Amino acid sequence: MKIGILTQPLHNNYGGLLQAYALQKFLKNQGHDALTVDFTYNGKPRLWGLKGIVINMIRKYLLRRPIASILPLSDQQKRVIAQHTNRFRAEHIRTTQPITCLDEFDFVKQYQFDAFVIGSDQVWRPAYSPGMPAFFLEFLGDDKTTLRIAYAASFGIDHCAEFSENDQVRYGTLLKKFHAVSVREDSAVKLCRDHFGVTATHVIDPTLLLDKEDYCALIESDKIPASAGNMMVYVLDKAPEKQLIIEQVARVRGLKTYTVMPDEVDGVYPPVTQWLRGFMDAAYVVTDSFHGVAFSIIFNKPFIAIGNHDRGLARFTSILKKFGLENRLVFSMEDLTLDKINENIDFSTINKIKKSEQVFAAHFLHQALLGK
Repeated sequence: MKIGILTQPLHNNYGGLLQAYALQKFLKNQGHDALTVDFTYNGKPRLWGLKGIVINMIRKYLLRRPIASILPLSDQQKRVIAQHTNRFRAEHIRTTQPITCLDEFDFVKQYQFDAFVIGSDQVWRPAYSPGMPAFFLEFLGDDKTTLRIAYAASFGIDHCAEFSENDQVRYGTLLKKFHAVSVREDSAVKLCRDHFGVTATHVIDPTLLLDKEDYCALIESDKIPASAGNMMVYVLDKAPEKQLIIEQVARVRGLKTYTVMPDEVDGVYPPVTQWLRGFMDAAYVVTDSFHGVAFSIIFNKPFIAIGNHDRGLARFTSILKKFGLENRLVFSMEDLTLDKINENIDFSTINKIKKSEQVFAAHFLHQALLGK
C-alpha cells in the first residue's frame, strides 16, 4: 500500500525527526511504500519577524536556550545550523516534494496515496502546528476512497483551550471522516470524545515501535565516538532549579554529566546519531523532554524526568503511567529524594510492557490500513 505520512515539519527537533523516521521504517517493515509529506507552512503574518525576535529573546534570556542569535537567521545560516539534521533527513526519511502552503496539497494528490497517516509529535496542538487543517486532512475534501488514519496524534496538553468553538466543530467534522483515530496521550482519548465527537485509541509514540537495536544500527552506521561522560542531560529549558536537580543527581550517583545540544558559538545541531549515542552510553539520564523519557525507556536507562506545568504535563504523565514509572517525575528539589534518585527500575517488566504495546499498535495499524 502507498502511504503518505503527515507530521510536524522535519526541522532540528531530535524527537520529532526520530518519531518520523520510526513510523516510516515501521510501515516499510510491514511491506508498505511510505513517504513523509515534506510540509513546512510558510503562511506567517508580516509581523512574524518581530514576533520571532521576541520569542528568541524569551528563549535565550529567560529559558536560557542555547540560541546563537535572537535575530532572524538567513537561509545560509539555517543550512549551516541544520547541516547534520538535514543529512539525517536526506539519508533516512523519504519525503515528497516540499509543500509550503495549504493550497499546494493539490500537488500531494498526484502521488496517488492509498492512505494518509497523521503522525505524532503534537500535530493537533494549534500553538505548535500552523497549517492545522492539513493535519485533519481537510485537503481530501469529499474523497471517500483514500484511507484516513491518525497514529499517536498528540494535542500535547490535556485541554482544548487553544481551539475555538468553531474550530472544534470544523475539525470534529473532519475527524468523523477518519477510518481510525489513535492518540499518544491517555487524556487525548477524552478530548477526542468530548470535543470532537470521535472514539480514539491510546497507543505508544512511534519511536517506541522500534527497538534499541534499530537505533544502535544508526549509531554504528555513522561511526559516532563515545560520549564524554556517563550521565546524559537533555534539558530544553535551562532554569536554575533544573540545574540544581542535575547537579544533585550527578553528585549522589557519582557521575560525570554531558549533553548533546547545539553549539553555543554557531548554533549547529550535533548529528541525530550523536544524540542517540548519548542515551546508549549513559548510566543515568536527566531530562525535561518527552522523547528524552521515551529513549531512556528504549535504552533501559534509569532516569529522572523534570516536569514543566507551562509546557504541558499530559505528554509526561501519560507515558510514565503506561510504563508504571510515575515516580520518576519531579518538579523541584523538594521532590528529589535520595530514594527516588537511587531507586532501581525493573526493566524486564518495562520491556514486557513495551513488547505488548508494540503488538497492540501493530494490530491497530494493520486493521486501520485494511479499512476495518
